[in-house]
Parts: sequence; C-alpha cells; structure tokens
Amino acid sequence: MEPVTLGLIGCGNISDAYLTGAANSKLVRFKACADLRPETAEAQAARYGIAALGIDQLLADPAIEIVINLTVPLAHAGVSLQVLEAGKHVYSEKPFAALLKDARAVAEAASSRNLRVGSAPDTFMGGAHQTCRRLIDGGRIGHVLAGSAAVISRGMESWHPNPDFFFKPGGGPILDVGPYYVTELINLLGPVTRVTSVATQGYPKRTIGSAGRRGEEIAVEVPTTVNGVLQFASGANVSLTASWDVWKNRRIPFELYGSEGSLLIPDPNFFGGTPEVTDRDGEWQPVDISAQPFGTPNRSLDDGKSVADYRMIGVFDMAAAIRAGRPHRANGDLALHALEVMEAFGRSSAEGRHIAIESTCARPEPVPEGTGEEVFLQG
Repeated sequence: MEPVTLGLIGCGNISDAYLTGAANSKLVRFKACADLRPETAEAQAARYGIAALGIDQLLADPAIEIVINLTVPLAHAGVSLQVLEAGKHVYSEKPFAALLKDARAVAEAASSRNLRVGSAPDTFMGGAHQTCRRLIDGGRIGHVLAGSAAVISRGMESWHPNPDFFFKPGGGPILDVGPYYVTELINLLGPVTRVTSVATQGYPKRTIGSAGRRGEEIAVEVPTTVNGVLQFASGANVSLTASWDVWKNRRIPFELYGSEGSLLIPDPNFFGGTPEVTDRDGEWQPVDISAQPFGTPNRSLDDGKSVADYRMIGVFDMAAAIRAGRPHRANGDLALHALEVMEAFGRSSAEGRHIAIESTCARPEPVPEGTGEEVFLQG
C-alpha cells in the first residue's frame, strides 16, 4: 500500500517513542512536527530527519493525512478539533480528552466530516494481550465472572522533566495510567455498564526530583488513589486500584477469574509478557505468545528489565484501515467509552453512588497472527 503521511503536534517527552516507532515502517512516514516551542520542534526534526513547522503550516500541508496529537491532556480535545477542522484524521495520546463532554465534541466533529479519530493506548494490540483475548474467546477459562487489576506506584514526579500536568485536571492515575487497564478490559470483556468507586488524595504537594527542576513543588489538584469496581454487560465485575501514593506493593497487575479457570494477564502498560492460565484448581501454566506479533522484548528499562514496546501500532492499523476502508481498532468509539468509564470513577466517589455508563462500543477485532506490521494488511 502507499504509505500514509503523518504529522505530529507536541514534541515533548513521549514524542521520541512515536518517532522511533515509525522509523522503519512501510505503512506510515512522518513528514513534519510542530510544537508551541519552535526550538523543541526543531530539535526533534533534526534528530529524526523531518521538517519543523508551525502548527498552522503543518495543518495546511495537503500531503499530511493523519496528525498525531501528543499535547498535554487538557489540550487534547482542542488540538484534535483543529486537526479535524483542517480536514485530517487525528490520533491522540491518551486520554482521548480530559473531559467527556470535550471527547464527545471531537467524536461528533469527526463524524460530521467523515474523518477518523484514534487514541492510545494501543497496548491491547500487543502479543500478550491478544493471546489472552484468544484464550478468553476460545473458552479457555469459561465464562469470566470477576477479576482484579492494580496499577500502583509513587507517581512520576521523581523522574519526569515536567510532571506538573500529571497532578492537574486531566491527570491523576485514573486518566494517565488507567486507560491501559480499562481499554484492556474492554478488549477482553466488552463494554462496561456501571462503575462505583472511592477516590482520595494522598499528598497535597509533590516535589520534583528530576534534574533542572529538582526541589520544586507541585500542588496536587486531583485524586491520587482510586479504588473502584466495573460491572460489564457480560456480567463480570472487576475491581481496579490506581494509585500514586504507594512506596512498595506486591499486587499482581491483572487477573481474571472464570467458571473453568483463571488467567494472569501481563501488565497492559506494555505489549508483551507471559500470561499464565489454570484449569479450575490446577497449576499455573505459562502461555506461549509467539504466534502473535508485537510481543517480543525490544527495549530495556532503567532497572534492566526487557519489555516489548511497540507504541505506534495503533497508528499502523489506522493507516492500513484508511487504505482498505475498514474500521481501525484503537478507534474513537472505544476511546470515548473508556473515557466515560474513567470519568465515572471520580463522579461515583464525589456523588456517593453507582454511575451508569451511557455509551457502548464494539470489542475491537482481534489482531491477526503473524510477525510484524504486515498483519494489518490482512484486516
């Protein structure tokens, strides 16, 4: 297929992952990047061999078909609307928008213009998570009855160069890291019907630990520990804990309990890992994920652990889908539903009641088996 030409708005910390992820793709190519700080865009452009443009220039370029929106969460909706008004498809970093009403406006604008919107996370398309999807769809653990998920840490202020936005409206653990878990649950179990939760704030201020701003304090404006329960249309109910107030823990990131067995699911913040499954009260057995693409470790973390990191495959799929005229997987309906679920955590705690979820979405189609981005050409 003819590669889809991309532009990027927002050249901050996460842009390296997208620009690196696309470097060897035959499905997409970056042409230009833009940022409110021209010097930041120029540095990334020089590093990756693309053009640095003003935002208006980038949006006016007729060759650019999809714009990747990597701005801070509070700007996601406004920038996505600009992209759509320019007649281009948009793919946003998570969350889809900081507020549900803004996300709905983006979805409506895309629909009225016959344009596509996509949104991270795309980790649910990784090898480990697609293998878990096939196990569930194949009845390996029977009907899923319940589950438990936990994403727990001390937060980002110790390492991120500009962590302020994590603790402002549009941030917090539910909107920042919750999308990985909520999207994975929708991929595995389908849409959510109601949510209940308690949300609290552990510390009123955070101290930046990264070089350059070390010692500066950030006022915390969002809950930083959330405990909730999601009920699914399938009948399953799953607990989710998301916290940035924890020094150490031994929680398993993700497990589901079925009528015929249980399934341990690798961290949905990454694409790979080794799932484990049991038959009723049998022993845990590791599951081979090698038939699925995007599961082989390809990056080392600071602690030396090797992980599978294939950020950009949601864009690859979107590009192939545009050319083929089929739906893409990390789509607006999925992102909108996940955002409504995440916003319901805060509403439930504030209002002291269950929150019914009004939207729904189809489960994304499974990713075909194979070895690389070419799988998206199969559908």
